[in-house]
Amino acid sequence: MKQHFVHSEAFVLEKGGSLPRLEITYETYGKKNADGSNTVWICHALTANADATDWWPGFVGNGFAIDPEKYFIVCANIIGSCYGSSGPLSINPANNEPYYSSFPEVTIRDMVKAHILLRKQLNIEKIHLLIGGSMGGYQALEWALMEPGNIERLFLLATSPKESAWGIAVHTAQRLALTADATWKDSNAAAGKNGIKAARAIGMLTYRNYNIMVKKQTDTDAEKLDKFLAESYIQYQGDKLAARFNSYSYWLLTRAMDSHHIARGRKEHVDSVLKKIKQPTLLIGISSDILCPLAEQRHMAANLSNARLIEIDSEYGHDGFMVETEKITEAFTQWITH
Repeated sequence: MKQHFVHSEAFVLEKGGSLPRLEITYETYGKKNADGSNTVWICHALTANADATDWWPGFVGNGFAIDPEKYFIVCANIIGSCYGSSGPLSINPANNEPYYSSFPEVTIRDMVKAHILLRKQLNIEKIHLLIGGSMGGYQALEWALMEPGNIERLFLLATSPKESAWGIAVHTAQRLALTADATWKDSNAAAGKNGIKAARAIGMLTYRNYNIMVKKQTDTDAEKLDKFLAESYIQYQGDKLAARFNSYSYWLLTRAMDSHHIARGRKEHVDSVLKKIKQPTLLIGISSDILCPLAEQRHMAANLSNARLIEIDSEYGHDGFMVETEKITEAFTQWITH
């Protein structure tokens, strides 16, 4: 059920400045039991929303691993996004106009701080299981450090304790595509539509990989001169995202990913900070992931205090954490029941 939370006090941001009010759109599924011990909180990735049953079919929902018949499930839209939480399309109380390009920059920690306010509003003392894949995992790692006494278990998929130079380079290329659009910074929700199509095209090359692209998108007609399958596929993906997402949010959220580093401000090496996370943790790494590769999952497994790493053999690259639901369900079920 989609719901809205409004925090009417100023919300101070890590990079400076503040939001005069904070809005969070969230969805819940199932019922919280008497002692609240069945709460599962799902942190979503870059362009997802609060409806986890929509973007994670086969893993979240009736009859699946994260079942509302068993768990009380919460998923909140991150700030900076365009699905109802405070972001570029929100109204700026200072002028009663949408923020658009003037919305202040946010960080992963800001997103978690907003989630914590919602947790308290929902009277959730303990989160039995905190789940996050990709950028959602960034949030989950930060949350485990910010509220260690409130998080009991972690399930992290295809993620990292800090953004890599590779990830920052990819995001920079995507933002160059956004800002090259002549409509970028126009004061309307449609600004940068062609730019976000190009940014998504760049992203798709990192969410998948050479092998799966060749396998799925190779033309069999040797005489073909144009309108290639791969060309149509990439254009389709760009069009699909442009129809549902906002370019200002895309710019903001990739910037937030770039600044992700769990050691920032904690005056210790990232390995030492990882060791502070004591919760039982299941890590999922995807064999063909080139965005958050296995090396990063193995690094976390070696440094987290109580972690188990399962490496999923998949041809789907980074997207494997959402596509390979059967393999992930098997790994999750074995872990959660032992």
